[in-house]
Amino acid sequence: MVNTLFIKTKQQKAWLNRLRQHETSFKERSVQTDELAIFPTENIRELVGMGYSSITLPESYGGEGLKVYDMVLLQETLASFDANTALSIGWHLGVVGEIFEKKLWTDENLAFFAKEILNGALVNRAASEVQTGSPTRGGRPETVAIKNGGHWILTGRKIFTTMSPVLTYFITSAWIEEKQKIGHFLLHKDLEGLSIEETWDVISMRGTGSHDLILDHVKVEDSMLVELPETARAGQMNGWMLHIPACYLGIAQAARDYAVHFANHHAPNSLNGPISQLPNVQQHLGEIDLAIIQARHLIYSVAEAYDDESRRDLMINELGVVKHVVTNTAISIVDQAMRVVGARSLQRSNPLQRYYRDVRAGLHNPPMDDMTIQKLAQASIEEDKRKNSH
Repeated sequence: MVNTLFIKTKQQKAWLNRLRQHETSFKERSVQTDELAIFPTENIRELVGMGYSSITLPESYGGEGLKVYDMVLLQETLASFDANTALSIGWHLGVVGEIFEKKLWTDENLAFFAKEILNGALVNRAASEVQTGSPTRGGRPETVAIKNGGHWILTGRKIFTTMSPVLTYFITSAWIEEKQKIGHFLLHKDLEGLSIEETWDVISMRGTGSHDLILDHVKVEDSMLVELPETARAGQMNGWMLHIPACYLGIAQAARDYAVHFANHHAPNSLNGPISQLPNVQQHLGEIDLAIIQARHLIYSVAEAYDDESRRDLMINELGVVKHVVTNTAISIVDQAMRVVGARSLQRSNPLQRYYRDVRAGLHNPPMDDMTIQKLAQASIEEDKRKNSH
């Protein structure tokens, strides 16, 4: 359960209460989602039904107008119920939040898309490819878009298309040779030549439906070239990506709660009470809470700074640092929780083995740890050069 210390508004409280009504059913379904590697369609449908998919849409467009801080608060809680559901819907919330905050599209396209979101449409970016990997590395997509009259023809294959079984729209990156630029196209799922190949076969986050998107000469109107940025998206600051560490923090919270409950109720006959009285167990539990409090204060303080437009431009590497620290902390928290529970944490019926697998997926979400560390080093080096050049 999220520390109530971070709840600041009635709106946040109301949404947390709405999410908690789904806690039991989401937790129950999470077992089957993982076991069978199936997408949690029912969970997503329920979230859309309660209006959750439009919380990051601005109020002026009919949404809830929630900011990054609000999203982090809700997503952390949701992930403690079911990580696959949280990471999936988190991508949608983050994409919607960023598009409208930065006004990346024309007014006409924003107005059209807002109506689609309010009608339950779900969206994610399709940008990763086998040859280029994550777009944060700056590779050029092999997917190409060729102009044909008033239309574009797109051909290519995207990987890691999270939530693909239920997406209405795919914001797809493609190389435009004639412009020597990467463009982003809004593709509807029903376009001819667009299909999903079920390739997602992994040991962690098994239910995110992150399959391959296949584009076989997909014809799309010129107006659906929604973004043609001057600079690569990879270098731009985007606080909405904090939905990623929020998800892994939620997994860590679930592992922590399980370990504490286990310690309070597991009483071997060699003791005259539960193992929670043992100093070594208390050491583990204390270190877990120390780590979770540190991680939580970091993510919420950075989310709050991002939402404050007067401070946002002062941020340099904070978003990457949050992702690095929170994700790695979450991994160590789950590991310590398993040490408390012992060998039975490895039983397939035990949720800790699922948390253990799921939490590791965070290492492979952007930005990557090595890039964050490198950017920190470069920033400090450049800062020193500037100071000493005057």
